[in-house]
Amino acid sequence: QTISGEHGLDGSGVYNGTSDLQLERMNVYFNEASSNKYVPRAVLVDLEPGTMDAVRAGPFGQ
Repeated sequence: QTISGEHGLDGSGVYNGTSDLQLERMNVYFNEASSNKYVPRAVLVDLEPGTMDAVRAGPFGQ
């Protein structure tokens, strides 16, 4: 969530930012998929039960 927000992406992977530099460096963390949506190049998750519960309860856990 944090990295998506820092790069101007909403929850569905659509770019809503205003910075050309931000868009230029998008490929560091994301790949462009169809319909101008971006998907993460990698997913890193802490496997502790408390962290997993927080991820499941958040917007990306749906």
